[in-house]
Amino acid sequence: MRKEKGWSQDELADHAQIDGRQVSRYENDRVVPSVEVIIKVAQAFDVSIDFLLLEKAPRRALHAPQSKLVQRIAEMGALSVDDEKSLLHMLEAIEAKNKLKALAAKVG
Repeated sequence: MRKEKGWSQDELADHAQIDGRQVSRYENDRVVPSVEVIIKVAQAFDVSIDFLLLEKAPRRALHAPQSKLVQRIAEMGALSVDDEKSLLHMLEAIEAKNKLKALAAKVG
C-alpha cells in the first residue's frame, strides 16, 4: 500500500506518526508492530484493521461512508472512463439545478 500511494518509508512514518526506522523492519517481518502502530497505519491508509491483519479480508475504508451516495459509489468499485464521466456530468447537473434554486429563492 505504501508503494501504491507512492510514499517512501519516511513518508509513511510521517503520515502514520510512527518511528521511520521501524517501517523497514515491519515491512521485512523483522518486527511485529504493536496494536497502536497497526491502528496508526490503518488510519494513514484509511483501510480497516482486519485488512492489515488478515490475508483474505476485503479492502474497505477504516471509517464507514457518511452517506448512502458515498457508500453506493464505493460499492461500485472501479468505473469505466465513460461511466465516470456520465456520473460526474449528472452530479454537475444536479449541482447547477440546486444553485439555480438557491438564486431563485433569493430573488423571489
